[in-house]
Amino acid sequence: METKRIIIEDRNHIKDEELREAAGILRSGGLVAFPTETVYGLGGNALDEDAARKIYAAKGRPSDNPLIAHVSCMEEVAPLVKEIPEAGRKLMEAFWPGPLTMIFPKSDKVPCGTTGGLDTVAIRMPDDPVANRLIALAGVPVAAPSANTSGRPSPTTADHVWQDMNGRIEMIIDGGPVGIGVESTIVDVSSAVPAVLRPGAITMEMLEEVLGEVSVDPAILGPLSADVRPKAPGMKYKHYAPKADLTLVEPNAETDWKTGTDRKHGTDRENGTDWKNGTDRNTGADPENGLDERQLQAMIRKVQELSHEKIEAGYKVGVICTDESRDCYTDGAVRSIGARKSQASVAHNLYALLREFDDLGVDYIFSESFPKDHLGQAIMNRLSKAAGYKIVKV
Repeated sequence: METKRIIIEDRNHIKDEELREAAGILRSGGLVAFPTETVYGLGGNALDEDAARKIYAAKGRPSDNPLIAHVSCMEEVAPLVKEIPEAGRKLMEAFWPGPLTMIFPKSDKVPCGTTGGLDTVAIRMPDDPVANRLIALAGVPVAAPSANTSGRPSPTTADHVWQDMNGRIEMIIDGGPVGIGVESTIVDVSSAVPAVLRPGAITMEMLEEVLGEVSVDPAILGPLSADVRPKAPGMKYKHYAPKADLTLVEPNAETDWKTGTDRKHGTDRENGTDWKNGTDRNTGADPENGLDERQLQAMIRKVQELSHEKIEAGYKVGVICTDESRDCYTDGAVRSIGARKSQASVAHNLYALLREFDDLGVDYIFSESFPKDHLGQAIMNRLSKAAGYKIVKV
């Protein structure tokens, strides 16, 4: 199959004629990769089981891993669901269009091939102007998982999509780099208490502000067993993984990154924190941004140690650090993922950096970790899955 690549010249002034051919491909059961505000998606008609099968085949994706149906407006939701619970209505009003996917009881109109055999359907309304207009022109809901080979880091540029999908799909729409860089938040609103199944840019803190009580699915914290059917994309299988063996290094769980307090004893570990202004008197580190200097130095030393061991053994090693710690490393292919104080920059750069290490052909990657509040929860979820939950505590 020859894959056609269409370049969008101006995302803020999209011309319908730029997207009409792609919309026709989607209506006729073909596949089109396109940008969203999160990552690039691999689109097919969500109401066509044959199109769903083509998506699974192109990605090499397990067929019990549900797809997300994308819509362009609120009116397109009702035909796809049996009901819209009150929690869903509140979240739609607060965050749509945007990087939030919700799980509803599905209507008979949605085939089980799209939902991975489940009686629920995941739905999102993207904010990206290319994605939103393409779906509207197609006139059908568009199932669109990330446009990468299953298990690999998700694509945040059209070049990433080309690497994985050239020759497998009809068209790639090149809309330039995406904005956020990690997949949408997924919330199951089909149960009594809404549950987060995948963290993203719509954070727990934001959800709780709208809904009050929100639970967290255990899959966010660790891998599901082989006999469990996933409720949403990315829950069960190893995801986002580079070719190299990835290990995370993070502080011991008994230490609270946000406050610098030892949870076990309820005390400031070295009485060095000025709780009035939120800074460490000894180091100037800012606990509110997860920058406890003692923890950071211990983590950096461990990454240095692990990297040096593999390099001495003759392996090629990659190191994921931050702008603040970049000068601490001298061994291996050292790359900053962004500024530690800017979770948005870390999320934006994550997948591109993992793909860069693939291009470099490294054997092992050692990565610093990040606080798990706000967008950091999504960052650590993706890194943990990419590492297969291989984490070294210090």
